[in-house]
Amino acid sequence: MEEELDIVDVDGNTLHQASKTDSHKQGWLHKTVIGYIRDANSWTLVRQSADKQDAGQFVAPVGGHVKSHESEIDALFRESAEEIGTSNIKYKFVGVAIYHRQIIGRDENHMCFVYEITTNDSIKLGTESVSVETFTNEDLKRLLAESPDNFGDGYFFILKRLYPDYLPKNWEPLHS
Repeated sequence: MEEELDIVDVDGNTLHQASKTDSHKQGWLHKTVIGYIRDANSWTLVRQSADKQDAGQFVAPVGGHVKSHESEIDALFRESAEEIGTSNIKYKFVGVAIYHRQIIGRDENHMCFVYEITTNDSIKLGTESVSVETFTNEDLKRLLAESPDNFGDGYFFILKRLYPDYLPKNWEPLHS
């Protein structure tokens, strides 16, 4: 059975429930969680598989929809288990941002709850990613400036709102 999602207003109040397909078909705002494996000196990102949004590009290692009546924290643990092979994580809430875009035939309108996560467990990728790489803060900043096409639009969106010091000077979105 397809996931049911809570459709929310911009304050996060639930308006009604709908399937994930209908939510994307109608462009209804719904909650997602994003988890960045990050410490003071580095970021760990994954390269998306070919059938996913931001295919072949680096994105957050954990991300997904919050199911109807599920808390954001429960979704973060569930998605961590699915996407990096462990729910043995520590987390810190970073912020919320609303990201609306048209991609791969969908109208994604996500209220993103962003977390920094850490784990001592080995990362075991699920089916949505093909590789994992850790970048020092300095290397990441350099690569964002030199090779922006290697990073997903969603990653730039979160950087702009929550980590603007990582964006290259005179940065412009890759896609409008």
